[in-house]
Amino acid sequence: MGVTGPPGPVMDRDEVDRALARLGAEHEAIETSLLALQDHAGRRLLEGADLTGTTKERWTSTEASITLLWAYFDAYSDALRAAREIRSRRRWSSREDLVELTELLRGDSVTIAGSATATANAPTLHGGSGKLSEQFSLVTLVERMNELYAISLDMVVAADAVWSALPARIDLLAAELQRTRQLAHSAGVRPGEHPAGDDLERITRILTSLRAQVVSDPLAFWVPAQGSSAPGGGKPDTSKYDREARALDEVRREIDAVLTVRQDAEARLVKLRDVLSRADRTLAEARSARGEVLAKIAATEVPVVSGPPTVLQEQLATAAEYRRHAQWHRLSPLLESLEAKAEDELLRARESLSEVTQPLAVRAELRGRLDAYKAKVARHGLAEDPLLIERYDAARRMLWSAPCDLRVAEQAVLRFQHAAAELLGAPRVPQQGGPEDRRGPGA
Repeated sequence: MGVTGPPGPVMDRDEVDRALARLGAEHEAIETSLLALQDHAGRRLLEGADLTGTTKERWTSTEASITLLWAYFDAYSDALRAAREIRSRRRWSSREDLVELTELLRGDSVTIAGSATATANAPTLHGGSGKLSEQFSLVTLVERMNELYAISLDMVVAADAVWSALPARIDLLAAELQRTRQLAHSAGVRPGEHPAGDDLERITRILTSLRAQVVSDPLAFWVPAQGSSAPGGGKPDTSKYDREARALDEVRREIDAVLTVRQDAEARLVKLRDVLSRADRTLAEARSARGEVLAKIAATEVPVVSGPPTVLQEQLATAAEYRRHAQWHRLSPLLESLEAKAEDELLRARESLSEVTQPLAVRAELRGRLDAYKAKVARHGLAEDPLLIERYDAARRMLWSAPCDLRVAEQAVLRFQHAAAELLGAPRVPQQGGPEDRRGPGA
């Protein structure tokens, strides 16, 4: 929509003809724009919608603007038709005709009757709403039409953009939500029994409310573009929709995890039974070893071996029960917890066995050390040395008798090592007080 030239002195025939040509082109452009606005899908939807909030307020104003636009356009058309009739009276217009045409084309010659019902809500007429009528020049009239048209088109385009973007996406997400709910039901994920079921209920409520809000108040979901004056400049606000879409994705992943449990539950239960069985056997071995240690090793602290925790067996039985009744949503977290606890229990059993058998390991190490030194002195032809025989026999009696005092036995082994080292000419093994050198000075 354009604007006519400024007013001036009496126009000549050429100026009149040029002005009428401009006005005719402008009239056609304005009419095309108004008809496009009238046929706009967004305007038709707004007319038939049950609006609320910001959209209702804006549409009330926009309807008044569109009504006023057509009133302005009709007055503009009448003025243009009158000017053409005056110009068509004679081929060479008289001065009186030119004066009349100048006043009509450049003066405040267009009268618009005021109407409270038609103009009360028009956003550009608040200053003159008390007048019974207003006078406009064609230039001012076009400016008013441009302003009203831009405001009306902006509102219609914004509402249409939101309606085109959000409801369809919400419907698609709602369909995906329905499929997820069915999948959740098959997996036993239900509200009040599983957090994912509660999330599905919440997402359903929010999507239902969101769609109703979008349909009744689309402008509440419109973000105008910063610094843009073009009609419809901006974009739909999809933040609420995006948040629920992400929440649904998280729920879907949770349900997939539950369904995965359904597929490999039996294998995981078998593995759990095996781990707990190994832990029980290890603890049984530790208890048996403790009895052996108490019988064979004297003056030592042997840790008590606890029995297998019955709570894990009870939870394992509960997990098997969940599997039989297809309660996958309950089985999933229980299996994860049991797998961690079972591995901890096996580690605890191994540590207990290691602690209990430590004295036997020490005795075995002393026995090995004693026999190794005996073999060494034998290779050097010292096996018949009386002192070595005496100290070897003493250490051996202590290590192969029950109960064995490890501290005393260790001292006996060290005495044998010292004696062997002296005879072999090797450095002595450190010992408090060391054995007396029986060979005397200068050995």
